[in-house]
Amino acid sequence: MNPLQLLQHPTRHLFFTGKGGVGKTSLSTACAIALADSGKQVLLVSTDAASNLDEMLGITLANTPVPVPGVPGLSVLNIDPDNAAQSYRARVLEQMDPASTEADRSQVLEQLSGACTTEIAAFDEFANLLSGDAAGYDHVVFDTAPTGHTLRLLSLPKAWTGFLAGNDRGASCLGPHSGLKMQEARFAQALHTLSDAAQTTVVLVTRPDVGAIAEAARTSLELQDLGLHNQRLAINGVFHASVADDAVAAAFEALGAQALADMPAHLQALPQDRIALRAFDTVGLTALRGLLSDTERPSLPSTQQVPPDISPPHTLAALTDALAAPGRGLIMVMGKGGVGKTTVAAAIAAGLVQRGHSVHLSTTDPADHLQVTLDGSLPGLQVDRIDPKAETEKYIAKVMAAKSPGLDADGIALLREDLQSPCTEEVAVFHAFSRIVSEARSAFVVLDTAPTGHSLLLMDATGAYHRQMLREYGDANPGRLVTPLMRLQDPAHTKIVLVTLPEITPVSQAAALQDDLRRAKIEPFAWVVNKSMAAAGTRDPLLSARLAGEQKQMDRIANGLSPHTYVVPWMAERPVGTKALGALT
Repeated sequence: MNPLQLLQHPTRHLFFTGKGGVGKTSLSTACAIALADSGKQVLLVSTDAASNLDEMLGITLANTPVPVPGVPGLSVLNIDPDNAAQSYRARVLEQMDPASTEADRSQVLEQLSGACTTEIAAFDEFANLLSGDAAGYDHVVFDTAPTGHTLRLLSLPKAWTGFLAGNDRGASCLGPHSGLKMQEARFAQALHTLSDAAQTTVVLVTRPDVGAIAEAARTSLELQDLGLHNQRLAINGVFHASVADDAVAAAFEALGAQALADMPAHLQALPQDRIALRAFDTVGLTALRGLLSDTERPSLPSTQQVPPDISPPHTLAALTDALAAPGRGLIMVMGKGGVGKTTVAAAIAAGLVQRGHSVHLSTTDPADHLQVTLDGSLPGLQVDRIDPKAETEKYIAKVMAAKSPGLDADGIALLREDLQSPCTEEVAVFHAFSRIVSEARSAFVVLDTAPTGHSLLLMDATGAYHRQMLREYGDANPGRLVTPLMRLQDPAHTKIVLVTLPEITPVSQAAALQDDLRRAKIEPFAWVVNKSMAAAGTRDPLLSARLAGEQKQMDRIANGLSPHTYVVPWMAERPVGTKALGALT
């Protein structure tokens, strides 16, 4: 029997979103399987560049529908951003005037090399599915990228239709405006479909966790502002202890219960499904079908699990000692959303201050949980954030001041229109990021990065700027040109700390991020495995059964992913405040 009310009368489009690490992929895939098992034709679509659907289903993802063996009626499609961008560039070039010179085409291709082009291209594929390309399916289930990226994806139709209105000149980083205007009707239709409650349901996925619930609450309000009111709440991983005198299990249950009790009223008012915490990783059809079953029961582990090594060489304090040794530098804390990047970044910053250093702690995360995590000030610690809106306003003012004096009224109007493009924010944030990278030449800078998708967009922008500088100035300044990318590639300047949880999805996505960094010739310094239940110790049957999966991931990291791994135990009380953070290091 399927316990989810969500699947009793589902709309054609089911759109799963939420903070990274809450189980969007597992839940969306389980729902797609359940719908197919009921006799429906279902298309499961991933818009997450770091999706691990291939691992979960045992198939090779493609940008065309792939049937899932063992699930008649279910096909999976992955919107690959790079392939989408390549096709998009080809279409833009086709729309150019036949009289365009090779120089004109080269200029447009350079403008189309940024991460913003990749994002609009992915949305272009997404819009096709909403406007007819998935006509042969009863249901289309979308497994989205982490929340911040998804919100940007959803806002693109509104942003671009506003930007394109009356603008038929010039070119942006997405190509000639005349070509973009050809997409305007489809963008508007896509937003209409998303906003239609008869066609689309947005499923906000969360866990019984304060941070995840806060993110779901923020997402709900922002989606409502975009006109998406048909929302449901899915609370994944709800736990009930089965051993009365297990302190860890009791604290784990109490934390979840308190987080749910304190849920904001507008979330409480949404239709709601609760999915129990399972003893298994959701990999394979049996596990995915079991996720929604109301008959699954935990089993005792068949073998005694060995807790991970959290002796002094493997603690966060030991990592902070290693990071402090050079006396300066940039420390970038990266990883999938929901793994505890902000806590680890704040703890490292507090630990460096404890060791006598002045530290600048900043974040590129739109959610900005730093202030909540720190909950106070610490002498020697400067805290701020790269605010995209403020940085964009400063960047626009700077460009207008520099270029307006030589332009007539029409030219000024065109320049101002160009600067309203959503791409401008990407450039502005990159400039702010570059300033922070340079600051680390003489001091410690700890940067709490956005979830993986946003971080990769920033890296793409850094790479594009690097290539541009080499083209323009490399020959004139051989050996003297130093770009932000070169500083990120320099292990003496930059230390990358990857944070993960001891679970298959976060580890897989951290590994994928590490591969992306290595392709950019950036080698991570260390991994941090956060919230280790094995390190905390428990006798609860369900939690103990999960330790086998945790041990498997610890072995996986040690045997090929990272020679330098540090472990943070699961804690009954969240480390909030400078004192608690300092205690970690």
